[in-house]
Amino acid sequence: MNPVVFAQAKGFIGTRAAALGEKTQAGPQAIASAAELTDNGEAATLTFTTSAPVEAAAFVLGEPDRVIVDLPAMAFQLQLPTGKPAKPRARRPSPAHLVESYRFGSFAPGRSRVVIDLGGPARVVKTDVAKIADKDGYRLTIQLAKTDRASFLAAAQAARSEMAAAEPARQTEPLPPTTAASLPRIVIDPGHGGVDSGAMVGGLIEKNVVLDFAKELAAKLTATGHYTVVMTRDDDTFISLGDRVKMARDGSAALFVSVHADTLSEADVTGATVYTVSDKASDAQAARVAEKENQSDAAAGVDGKEEASGVSDILFDLTRRETRAYSHVFAHTLANYWKVAARLNKNPERSAGFKVLTAPDVPSVLLELGYLSNEKDASALNSQDWREKTTSQVADAIENFFAARGASASEAASPPVLASKTVAPAPAAATAVLAGEIKPFSPPSVAAASH
Repeated sequence: MNPVVFAQAKGFIGTRAAALGEKTQAGPQAIASAAELTDNGEAATLTFTTSAPVEAAAFVLGEPDRVIVDLPAMAFQLQLPTGKPAKPRARRPSPAHLVESYRFGSFAPGRSRVVIDLGGPARVVKTDVAKIADKDGYRLTIQLAKTDRASFLAAAQAARSEMAAAEPARQTEPLPPTTAASLPRIVIDPGHGGVDSGAMVGGLIEKNVVLDFAKELAAKLTATGHYTVVMTRDDDTFISLGDRVKMARDGSAALFVSVHADTLSEADVTGATVYTVSDKASDAQAARVAEKENQSDAAAGVDGKEEASGVSDILFDLTRRETRAYSHVFAHTLANYWKVAARLNKNPERSAGFKVLTAPDVPSVLLELGYLSNEKDASALNSQDWREKTTSQVADAIENFFAARGASASEAASPPVLASKTVAPAPAAATAVLAGEIKPFSPPSVAAASH
């Protein structure tokens, strides 16, 4: 059987940043052991203490206003005064500061990134590195100064133009083509990663929680021998939302499952939720969650843009409608299985405009494992016993989703292909979903977990 396949995206932001990654791909990583921010509202300086000299490339982006600093691969081992590792984010409460917050982490193979969120337009005065006098180590300095909006927008546009010129070099590693004889390919997508940490509460960081869950789920699915399993990431690396969708589509996936664990301002909200994509959100909370998750690229300093499908005809719309129908069937099946082992949200099946679920020919769901903001959920998400039970239920739900499709299993291994203006007919089983002939599957014994 094929082992779990890892499809690594090669993020690419500007030729200068790419050169940094290429030069440091094989060398030892520098270690960042401390960071300090000074900010008087007119100027700000962010410094990192590093174990070795590093080269930095900085540029600005708007919407939202940010400074992006691309670095060679670094290990961020910053320590707080208590001796606890620093979170990969620091936030300033006062809106009067030039810098509102900053975060740091892995961005792509051989590359790390610092993202500085601005309180207003700023320019990069300089980035340099110098030996610390009379001490071991070096000091990486990023100096910023307040600027006018017109100058900031001009600099941001120049950065966008450079990225657009470099865009053809950005690609994901190709996956083997799927044939009628292939096993159905399932893409497991641990949300966030690298410089984009996702939600953080106490010692729990979303990108780590969902990666642990996804790895265990992928291993269980692979062990069945029924699927080829692809993970969008299997380490702490950033993958853009568009690249996650592209992996599923290019790999002719039969199912895409994105895994998340969010926070809410309401600490009493608890339990898992299964989301599907829709043009209009099912409710206000679903809309808020989708809006937050759709900011993942911005959090990592990626200048996201809407990509047109290039297809708009009846066959395309039919295929997308049938794909969404399959997504709803799986979402309901997954909710039925989940409640055997763990808590469900009081409204466990929702929909909204999630960018990561937009593949028109791949049934896709986003599984929100629970909320780090809820004490019970946070405890469960940090439990190996909970993870063992819930991943087993998700694996069983996937098994029965494909079993319920029966004769369409071979079709699942080779879903309809959407190309510019050319759409293969959707499988007959998809029409059966729309007709209600294929029902969501429930486990034979549903013993609801305590809520």
